[in-house]
Amino acid sequence: MPIKWSAVEVSEAMDDVERQINLAESFLTEAKRKGAEARNIANLPQYIDQRLIRLMCDIERIDNVKNSIESVRKSIPDGAIEAERERFTHGSQQTLID
Repeated sequence: MPIKWSAVEVSEAMDDVERQINLAESFLTEAKRKGAEARNIANLPQYIDQRLIRLMCDIERIDNVKNSIESVRKSIPDGAIEAERERFTHGSQQTLID
């Protein structure tokens, strides 16, 4: 049964999202490193250290975003992308009814 939405558009959107996440990943890694450095500041109170730990944990949640992207991709029915691309390659022909 054909789907009414574009599997190709969803797949391409996830490719775009993934590219953006990959670009951001190096910046987030650097931010996490700087957060770890901040934890080494002399005489840092525990409540600040706890907030820095939470910050670094939040930064690590980028993996949740990657898992969400993969979940969207897995939700696309098997063969839907290929079938849609095949239709575009060969064009869709309407049958003429008299």
